[in-house]
This record gives sequence, C-alpha cells and structure tokens, in this order.
Amino acid sequence: MTVTTASNQQKIYQVSELNQKARMLLEAEFLNVWISGEISNLVKATSGHWYFSLKDNKAQIKGAMFRGNNRNVRANVENGTQVLVRGRLSLYEPRGDYQLIVELMEPAGEGLLKQEFEALKNNLLKMGLFDQDSKQVIPKEPKRVGLVTSPTGAAVHDILTVLQRRSPQTEVIIYPTMVQGKQAADNIMWAINTANVRQEVDVLIVGRGGGSLEDLWSFNDEGLAHTIYNSAIPVISAVGHEVDVSISDFVADLRAPTPSAAAEIVSTDNSELVTKVRNLHSRLIRAYAHQHQANKNQQSQLKRSLSLLHPSYQLQLAQQKNDELQMALQRAILSKLESAKQRDNINRERLSSLSPKHALSSAKQRLEYANSALPKLMQARLIKKQNQFNSATEKLNIVSPLATLTRGYSITTNKDGKVISDQTQIKDGELVKIRLANGELTANITRQTD
Repeated sequence: MTVTTASNQQKIYQVSELNQKARMLLEAEFLNVWISGEISNLVKATSGHWYFSLKDNKAQIKGAMFRGNNRNVRANVENGTQVLVRGRLSLYEPRGDYQLIVELMEPAGEGLLKQEFEALKNNLLKMGLFDQDSKQVIPKEPKRVGLVTSPTGAAVHDILTVLQRRSPQTEVIIYPTMVQGKQAADNIMWAINTANVRQEVDVLIVGRGGGSLEDLWSFNDEGLAHTIYNSAIPVISAVGHEVDVSISDFVADLRAPTPSAAAEIVSTDNSELVTKVRNLHSRLIRAYAHQHQANKNQQSQLKRSLSLLHPSYQLQLAQQKNDELQMALQRAILSKLESAKQRDNINRERLSSLSPKHALSSAKQRLEYANSALPKLMQARLIKKQNQFNSATEKLNIVSPLATLTRGYSITTNKDGKVISDQTQIKDGELVKIRLANGELTANITRQTD
C-alpha cells in the first residue's frame, strides 16, 4: 500500500514494500558477482540448505546456499575454509537482512588460479603476444613434425595414431618433456628452444592430454608464452580437451582443440580447412570477451527472471524461514534453561538470607548502626529547628509595625482604639492617641488640612 499526504505528496512505504523494493534493486544491480573470503558461522540446516557468513579481515556478509546448489560443491566446507563464490546480492524480506545467495562455490586455490590466469592473459594481451599480425603460417604439407610432449602420455599416442592413418610419410621427431609439475614449464621451454636450435622440423605441436586446471597449469606460464611467441618454428598449441583453454593457446600460431585435432591439421592437404581454422581462431580471439559477456548476461537475466517466477524460489524462502524458526526455538529453549538456572541460584541466596542466624546478624548490625547514628541525628535535627526559628523571628521583625516606628513613623488611633488612616475618620475637637517608638501622646484635633 502506498500513502500520499496532501501537503507535499511525499511517498510513504510500508516496511514490507520497502524491503521488497530493496531486494529487487539489489538483485538487479548485483546479479552475478564473485567474492572470495573465509567461511564462518556455518549452519547446515536439516532442509539441506547452508547458512553462513563470508568474511575477510575487515568485514563480513551473510550468505545462503540452497540445497540444489551446495550438493555440487566438491570441497569439504567448514568454518575457516577459504572459498571463492559466485552469486547474487539479495535481501531476506521478513527480517530485512542483506545477504548473498550463493550459486557456485569452489576452493580458494582453484579460484585464485583462475584470477591469476585472467591477469596474465590481460597482461600478455596488452604486450601484443596475441596479435594476429605476429602469427606464422602453418605449413600446408609439413615433412617433419615435432612433438613437444610427454613420450608416455595419451597425447603422443593420439597424435601418432592420426598421423599414421592420414599421412604415414610424415616424419615425427619427439622432444620429450614433463607436462605437469613445478619443473614442467622450464622443461617445455627447453624442448622448444632445442627444436629451434636444431631446425629439423617444419612445425611444432606443443601439448598434452586433459586434466584439471592445476594439471594444465604449466601451459599458463609467462616464460613459456614468450618462448612460444619467439619460436622461429610455427607452433600449434594442443592442450587438454576442447573446453580447456590455456595461455599457450592464445600465444601460439594456431590453437587445436585436442592433440588429435592438431595431428589432423598438420596432416591435411586441404588449404581451405587450414584457412578456415585460422579465421575461426582469429574471430574467437576478437569476439571472445564480447560474446562471452553477452551470453553470460543474457543467461543470468533469464535465470533471474525464471527464479523469481518459479515456485521453488518461494519454497526456498519458506524453507529458510522455517530454518530460522527452528534455530530461534533452540535459542529460546537454551535461554529458558539458563533463566531457570539463574532463578534457582537466586532462590538459594534468598533462602540463605532468611535463615535465623542471618536475620539475627542483620538485626544486630542495624541496632549498632542506630545506636551510633541516633545522637548525631538528634543534634542535626536540633540545629535545623533552631535555624528555622531564628529565620522566622527575623522575618516577623521585618514586617512588625513596631519596627516601622523606630524609623520615625507613628500610629494614630481614635478613642475606640481604631487606627486612623484618613482625615475623614475624625472630626475637629476629638481626642486621638499617637503611638511612638517610645511612649504615647494624647492630642486634640483643632484643625484639618488636605
């Protein structure tokens, strides 16, 4: 309900209306945000939903992750766990609590690797390592193909199988290297440099089979990116599966979605296919950020609209409220128990104070205090009464007629003793008495004047 006043047409909200509007504004503005922090105050409710706080060393925010999303979390989440979360800001209307509705949660380590990946990619992009003008042309029919990979991995087997099937005459030279671990990036750089020194192949395929982000991290090394960029031999990057993207893919002369695809590229004689792949790769680089963001925004908007209209959203709110009531009930029970304990202690103390021994001791203390304080109280009361008497005496003296006579005034009365204050009260020839400060006079009125 909206109420307006006649004086200034000021809009007045009800509390529920204001909370609803605030929630809609928050969810519209912060629809898809990433936040890193530490889990605290974690409660895994019986409904399957998670409620927690996400904090850093300066602040914290309440969070909720509903059952449909938290069952996809791979990590063991507990208080103190460092995580990276994605979600939307919202407001729990019944209490007006500002909170983050988490849709995705992953260990902070993996999240930090993604952030590091994006930072390195942006830095190399600014340095020009991804420029299409610097890309070398992949030979159409290479006679010798160099493989920079593990000699025992799945990638080398897949490449050799494809080359044997499509181009058995092609000679293959393997530059063995580690493809995983702390020393892998240095090993890969050494193998590429060795191939450039020997100049015995027409093209290099640098890659490995699929794996996790940590497994493929060697191909996200800045030093390796510069080595690939500076290679005089054209380089095809073939790291992991089609969905895996590494820094080497962006800086290489061509990116193949898989090692097998790389083998097909170097073994085909169809120049149009190579041109098409290069053009697609170029378009992917140019449109990557724009299209990805556009799709992401559209998906998020559709998801938000669907979530607000879907009955499961209201069900989640109801379940959250039910969880809150259960937790409040638990707190109330604990509070009642604590209050009962406190009342028991108070009753024990009262019972102890009502014992005859305690009462006799208290009475004795009060008697001793009265005996010591009584003389002082009597003396103080006597002094107070004396002061009051003296003050009243002074006030009476001030208003006394006798005190006025001492200043030269007199009081005149007729024969009946009534005070004369006006000449009309007496006639010529009458006797009057004049009262002075000291003594009294009798006079005869002979003449009156105005």
